[in-house]
Amino acid sequence: MRLKKKLKKFNESENFWVGLLRDFLFVISVVMIFASVSKIALGLWAPMVAVESGSMIPHIQIGDIIFVEGVARTEVITYETGKETDYTSFDDFGDVILYKPYGRDKVTPIIHRARYYVDVGEPMWAGGPPAPYAGYITKGDNQKTNLAYDQQGSISYLQPVKKEWVIGVARFYRVPVLGYVSLIPRKILSI
Repeated sequence: MRLKKKLKKFNESENFWVGLLRDFLFVISVVMIFASVSKIALGLWAPMVAVESGSMIPHIQIGDIIFVEGVARTEVITYETGKETDYTSFDDFGDVILYKPYGRDKVTPIIHRARYYVDVGEPMWAGGPPAPYAGYITKGDNQKTNLAYDQQGSISYLQPVKKEWVIGVARFYRVPVLGYVSLIPRKILSI
């Protein structure tokens, strides 16, 4: 009974600091509930990413929020397989994946379409060098800025994307503009 009275007093207090603590506890509770539901439903504690570049235009825009399902929960369907089975995601064949370039943890992940999968020794593209190991060949959807595969340029030069580098698969639909809430402060702080 004593605890109930204390909780009621805490909840009804008009003291500024008690109100601030109440609000803080509420926000923490909401974040914990959201993270828990995200982990259960999508397999990731933080299942959203803000898109920073135009490499996926016209299907995904700068400032979009994209929901990502953890790779342990799903199978990556490549553009090649998607074309054969008529599977589309974000208005084109195959899955858009979020991956760590070169497997590095401390760099911004890349969100590009998995074009096809190569085994060790297979050419990474027609007339290209053999793959040093098995992995995905990836490319952004933007026809103006992404003329070549990531493995032909500086994003993942001559390195297929290993399965363990894949964080997840983009799901649902993009949430336009909302990503700027995250991007603008990051840009300001990086100046």
